[in-house]
Amino acid sequence: MMKAKYIFIAALAAVALTQTSCEKVSPQGVLMGNTAVEDRVEMSYKYYMLNNFEYKLDPDIHLSDIATNGYSFLVGADSHITTDLGRMKEMFQIGLDNDDLLYCHLGDIADTKPDYYINLQNCLEMARFDYIEKNYTRNEENGLFYRNDNPEGWGREYNEIRFPFFPVVGNHDLTHNGWALWSNIFGSSFYMFDVPVGNDENGYEIYDHFIFLDTASGTLGKLQVDLIEQGVLDGENQYRHTFIFSHTNIFLPQNMQFASTFPREEAYFLLKQFDKWNASIVFCGHVHKWDEQIFNGVYFLTLDSMSERNSPDPGDYLVRVKIDKEGSVDIEKVHMNYVAPMN
Repeated sequence: MMKAKYIFIAALAAVALTQTSCEKVSPQGVLMGNTAVEDRVEMSYKYYMLNNFEYKLDPDIHLSDIATNGYSFLVGADSHITTDLGRMKEMFQIGLDNDDLLYCHLGDIADTKPDYYINLQNCLEMARFDYIEKNYTRNEENGLFYRNDNPEGWGREYNEIRFPFFPVVGNHDLTHNGWALWSNIFGSSFYMFDVPVGNDENGYEIYDHFIFLDTASGTLGKLQVDLIEQGVLDGENQYRHTFIFSHTNIFLPQNMQFASTFPREEAYFLLKQFDKWNASIVFCGHVHKWDEQIFNGVYFLTLDSMSERNSPDPGDYLVRVKIDKEGSVDIEKVHMNYVAPMN
């Protein structure tokens, strides 16, 4: 059991030159992506502004249940979807069965071919259908959908209901013009949102804060640094926890010898920034290896790849984060059973 406060410290790892974390190596996406970080961040910021800086949970969720019972969220990494959707479907079903509030993904969601992103979109739409079927009831008179835990809330059109899946972009998401495919589904490569978790002793509402960074190129880039300094991801509320999600790593597992880290200046910037944010936990993927470290009182967690090709046997490939109503945090690995059919 980990209690309420960890400080998140980060220095993001760039792509390995001698030993890449990814099973399929493409020089045009591992060493340099089609879209540079400055271009992605500029496009993302425009998208983010057009949508009023809103990446958020379904507004009809009965949030008093969170204040009473706490909540949980599921984290996966490096699914590398191609034609087999088994592990991604299993992740969504596990979360649905457990009533996890949201799903986070740490990048390299699909190998970048249009067919694979069509598969991904279909998988997300099927998961959204199951999510709506479990959590909503359609009013026959007006045709709108109302949450079962908040029947007096706003009715929604089917297409207005958002499935609570929140990814970051990874280096393999950028190969072969992959940014165009990824951004068409998810919009912005960096964003934040809050989860209301109750009220303090003075009656002020308190929140948990979720921040998603674009680290797919192994650097934040100048524009993303400028936006962070301007407070774009700071939020405006009182935060109990801040959780941060990145594709590339803060610290590499000890048995990985060949991988570069972020430029030193960016590492120092991030150390300072995450301290300012009073961040709690950092989640990373990219290297396809489990790793957890505590450095200077900070907890880091790197996840193994959930891809059935990289991790063909059943095993623990997901993480569930459980936060009780008092704010204590418990992290557990989650087992996946799917095995790809033999050819």
